[in-house]
Amino acid sequence: MGLPALEFSECCLDSPQFRERLRSHEAELEKTNKFIKELIKDGKSLVAALKNLSAAKRKFADSLNEFKFRCIGDAETDDEICIAKSLQEFATVLRNLEDERMRMIENASEVLITPLEKFRKEQIGAAKDAKKKYDKETEKYCGVLEKHLNLSSKKKESQLQELLAFLQGLFTFYHHGYELAKDFSDFKTELTISIQNTRNRFEGTRSEVESLMKKMKENPHEHKNISPYTMEGYLYVQEKRHFGTSWVKHYCTYQRESKRITMVPFDQKSGGKGGEDEAVILKSCTRRKTDSIEKRFCFDVEAVDRPGVITMQALSEEDRRLWMEAMDGREPVYNSNKDNQSEGTAQLDNIGFSIIKKCIHAVETRGINEQGLYRIVGVNSRVQKLLSILMDPKTATETDTEICAEWEIKTITSALKTYLRMLPGPLMMYQFQRSFIKAAKLENQESRVSEIHSLVHRLPEKNRQMLHLLMNHLAKVANNHKQNLMTVANLGVVFGPTLLRPQEETVAAIMDIKFQNIVIEILIENHEKIFNTVPEVLPSNSQLLLSRKKSTDSKPPSCSERPLTLFHTAQPNEQQENRNSLINSSLESVISSNVNSFLNSNSAPQPSLNSSDLELEVIKPNRPNSLPQNPSPTSPLSPSWPMFSAPSSPMPTSSTSSDSSPISSPLRKARALYACKAEHDSELSFTAGTVFDNVHPSQEPGWLEGTLNGKTGLIPENYVEFL
Repeated sequence: MGLPALEFSECCLDSPQFRERLRSHEAELEKTNKFIKELIKDGKSLVAALKNLSAAKRKFADSLNEFKFRCIGDAETDDEICIAKSLQEFATVLRNLEDERMRMIENASEVLITPLEKFRKEQIGAAKDAKKKYDKETEKYCGVLEKHLNLSSKKKESQLQELLAFLQGLFTFYHHGYELAKDFSDFKTELTISIQNTRNRFEGTRSEVESLMKKMKENPHEHKNISPYTMEGYLYVQEKRHFGTSWVKHYCTYQRESKRITMVPFDQKSGGKGGEDEAVILKSCTRRKTDSIEKRFCFDVEAVDRPGVITMQALSEEDRRLWMEAMDGREPVYNSNKDNQSEGTAQLDNIGFSIIKKCIHAVETRGINEQGLYRIVGVNSRVQKLLSILMDPKTATETDTEICAEWEIKTITSALKTYLRMLPGPLMMYQFQRSFIKAAKLENQESRVSEIHSLVHRLPEKNRQMLHLLMNHLAKVANNHKQNLMTVANLGVVFGPTLLRPQEETVAAIMDIKFQNIVIEILIENHEKIFNTVPEVLPSNSQLLLSRKKSTDSKPPSCSERPLTLFHTAQPNEQQENRNSLINSSLESVISSNVNSFLNSNSAPQPSLNSSDLELEVIKPNRPNSLPQNPSPTSPLSPSWPMFSAPSSPMPTSSTSSDSSPISSPLRKARALYACKAEHDSELSFTAGTVFDNVHPSQEPGWLEGTLNGKTGLIPENYVEFL
């Protein structure tokens, strides 16, 4: 696992948890520093060893070159002449090799030692200096703060054969090195590309982070991190001691819903905790009058589970005002969370599909081979002008109208990307952003494709259709990458931030940009499988009625997004009860026919099935006699009822629909899909997979009656499937 991202908003809070994460980053930086230091040391040792080796081989070559035969007689034989010349040739070869080695050694300092020392000095050294400055400023800040609050505060002839064997071994060594270098060539090329890509991503990420830091400094209140707490920060708490009173610095958090105040004693100068954590439930909060205490910016807190009054001191008047508002002071709590969704005029309607199709048609017919397609941007004024023409309701729906040849391809591609960014939310939706990122981080490529395949089919119908249209087009663009230089990876870089942008601009989101690009690459490379086939893990007939899981990274649905509900209430007479049973049977047959048509199709789901139908709520139906007088479907304390989503278009019902309902067949076997715990004596408790006998309709709507281990009782209708 990698290190957690350090958010600028957390830096402003300077919480104990942030300090711990900061220490982990500092420890990793120190480890990297030691590694580079050892690498420089080993590199210098290697260079020194190579120099010694080169000097020894040069001396050996000189010995070979100076060797001469003393012949017996007045002439040398041909063999003696050959040996002497061979030794001189060997000496020449060795000198040439050592000359090349010396050039390599001379360059080693420039290409290895100097860059590492420079990186260690400029990057890691700068970070260490910044840390020292940060610690110094922290101590200075705490001292000034305490002062501000009025508080007090580290060879011979016979050996010629052996010589030839040595020379043969020497040349074999160099030949083997050449072969290894040749085998290593592909790996070296791949390593070079990976290092270059890493460097480019590092530079891009650093520029993004610096840009975010600049915006944070200019408007820190507009980039506050969404916190689970209503208010958090440092407060001084008055504590009574034997020798009097003292003020201890605490990091405090407050949750408005539970009225829970948590106080953690923490000293920023020493960087450690000074006592045990304490949590209390707020009863009341009162501002302390200035003349009633010698300290400034104070307020009193009364707790439910602690006697007496807790006196706290804020860091400033503004800080006290915020704490007072959070704890139900004189002014209401202001919601600082902003909706980052832009209210653009772009929509996934007929006009939107028409605009995208026209742009795609123009690109594929006139400019699919243009270099830098989608990467080179057009002039903003012309892009806006083209968009205004395309979005004009008078001409937008005219399918025969094509984009004129006077518009440049880069203007058209920029208009397409701009329109996608103008949508109220990204095409792949905020609530699925984290799920797509997690899928891209899976180790197995097959698992990534499978998970993304499943997620795409959870998107709303129009989003999926638009994404399908776009991925088909980008696949055609990638197929022409030899001409337009736009590979799948390049298209992922261009469209990742557009189609899968995060809801909040944070450092962690910037770190996930590379995984956004990977998601788009997978969609392009596997577009036929993802959009034209049904995922392997598709919801079954009964699973379509599973409870919608509330994702932590998505907002609760608005009123317009909630499915229609059918509330079962007690009926005074038998006629109305029979009518209820008929309604239930009809609804089930409609849903069953929708699901069957969805599962039998080889392409995307039928338009008549709402995208929200895949995640309907199935909640254990309450007994009619246990309903409250005024039930509220949105209250967490109120009972729940079976919930059905109305189909997007009317579905014709066949004459045999009532016969296809499993409820209409008496005395059948059924298997439990989920576990259930009985709330009444008349109900059955069971686990998932339990098989019931003699299952038949009950007199109470939403319930079946069955036998389990000789005991007859009620079973929730939506918890079983018939065998």
